Amino acid sequence: MIKMEVKTVTADQGGNFLVLLMDDEEKKVLPISIGPLEAQAIALVLQGETPPRPLTHDLLKTVCENLHAKLEKIVITDIRESTFYAEVYLSQNDQSIVIDSRPSDAIALALRFNSPIYMATKMVEFTYDYQDIIAREGGDEELH
Repeated sequence: MIKMEVKTVTADQGGNFLVLLMDDEEKKVLPISIGPLEAQAIALVLQGETPPRPLTHDLLKTVCENLHAKLEKIVITDIRESTFYAEVYLSQNDQSIVIDSRPSDAIALALRFNSPIYMATKMVEFTYDYQDIIAREGGDEELH
């Protein structure tokens, strides 16, 4: 597994939202298309903002905390037919629980828990060199 961090949430020229995950060495970027609500949920955390009422991911965090479950990590596991897959790893009472998730939801939750984000090593083939992303980013509008 490769440890990743959220670099930014951005909108491309077509108005589609992307979350950009970057490795620790800041060499590889994994772009994942996400919906506008998920983009907002991720961007709010990156900007340090708290909504007046809990969003879905805030609610899920509160539920986990009340059940004494800890989010250990999330892993971007696969891509099939242009759809990314992720898993959320929780621990509760010395028991591990793995839950299938959309990457955008897993990332939004991991940010709220300050939990690590990983991608499966096989996902490297879907990354871009960071320098290539910078060169292309000219017209993109960042949310973070």
